[in-house]
Amino acid sequence: MFGIHDLALFVVSGLLLNIMPGPDSLLIMTRSATQGWRAGSAAALGIGTGTFVHIFAAALGLSAILATSAAAFTVVKLLGAAYILYLAVGMLLSKRGDGAAAQPLTVAPLPLRRIYAQGILTNVLNPKVALFFLAFVPQFIDANAPHKAAAFLILGAIFNINGMLWCHALALFTAQARARLKLNPAAAQWLNRATGGLFVWLGVKLALAKQH
Repeated sequence: MFGIHDLALFVVSGLLLNIMPGPDSLLIMTRSATQGWRAGSAAALGIGTGTFVHIFAAALGLSAILATSAAAFTVVKLLGAAYILYLAVGMLLSKRGDGAAAQPLTVAPLPLRRIYAQGILTNVLNPKVALFFLAFVPQFIDANAPHKAAAFLILGAIFNINGMLWCHALALFTAQARARLKLNPAAAQWLNRATGGLFVWLGVKLALAKQH
């Protein structure tokens, strides 16, 4: 249908790719660990929205610019790296409250709408996501398919829905694990700063990424 082939292989491959850790997973886990599963789910929904932006852009041929224009790729890459580093600084500068260790970690709680926006920006400003869709999805569309854009949208939607199921499961698991472990503020602060350090690494890696 629509020239799509090897759908089962696409679903399995997409699920495995979604499970691989990256900025999106780290953002979900951090928000779930510090504010609960609703915050993690808000980040996941933002990431899913950002993914749909890439899907529609690729289906319309707009993302091809990132594959052919070094200047466009560099601009988006640096914007994405800067935003990830901005998130990292906030995590690294998080503090415990003054006083005894029994006081909660003072990672400023964010409104769910802002966490949702963070998820969108973290995903949209990563040109590797756009290039991924251009490289991965067409492998499952017949070269002679009459409606390639429709096939691309269908496969992209399947990929994103599976990804959202995984992301929400990750948010719930992280929140439950945080509650059961009952991390003290010092451990929670360490977790937040460790995640911030990983974001620094991911931001630098994105900034140094090559187009091909």
